[in-house]
Amino acid sequence: MSDVRVIHIGGPTVLIEVGGWRLLTDPTFDAPGRRYAFGWGTSSVKTAGPALSVSQLPPLDAVLLTHDHHADNLDDSGRALLPTAGVVLTTPSGAGRLGGNARGLAPWETWRLSAPGRPSIEVIATPARHGPPLSRPFVGDVTGFALRWPGQQHGALWISGDTVLFDGVREVARRVQVGTALLHLGGVRFPLTGPVRYTLTASAALRVCRVVRPRVVVPVHYEGWSHFVEGRRGVEAAVGRASGGALPEFVWVPRGEGVGVVV
Repeated sequence: MSDVRVIHIGGPTVLIEVGGWRLLTDPTFDAPGRRYAFGWGTSSVKTAGPALSVSQLPPLDAVLLTHDHHADNLDDSGRALLPTAGVVLTTPSGAGRLGGNARGLAPWETWRLSAPGRPSIEVIATPARHGPPLSRPFVGDVTGFALRWPGQQHGALWISGDTVLFDGVREVARRVQVGTALLHLGGVRFPLTGPVRYTLTASAALRVCRVVRPRVVVPVHYEGWSHFVEGRRGVEAAVGRASGGALPEFVWVPRGEGVGVVV
């Protein structure tokens, strides 16, 4: 069993369907137009709404929440749906804030999704850092996730989370064979902090690809908010300029549409 369907709802929000399981990443379902504060004088306006509403979602077995404290990864409507999921996997600090069905995973801790008649899915928390060195006390904890199950042909499905390229991502490359990567892009920056980036730029994403070596990349979290400074066009231009070393296939999934991926 190696086929996965990825439905891009918008921003970082993706519905993953595999072997009868339904997993949702970073729920963001608020309408566009509102400005959200991110702390330390930073903020952003949501410019695009979700392609699906909460009422259109199927029953969810799990929510994979990279972090709970920024509204572009968990907004009010997304927060309201968390109790309806079987389990919410997130950072230990986030689980402490959320309570209920939230379970915290430190980097490299695992959680196993098991049910009769379905393949068991191993969820591995992977390191992420939402900014430059020493920024963690200001931006908070973030996690990625690697998903493994029997029958994968090319390797795990890896969700990077909001991260920059740092030693933790290089550790992912050493410890996990990645077949498909859902990369959080956008090159986030804020006027208050100048040129500092808080997520992958196009050039950094290509460096991640050369380190982690996925077969397929599905870009997410690069549109729909005013604090993103690099969208699809910038990434495609960087890929077109790249030379030396094989790059993965970039599969762009329009909001509201799905794609089948062999992992």
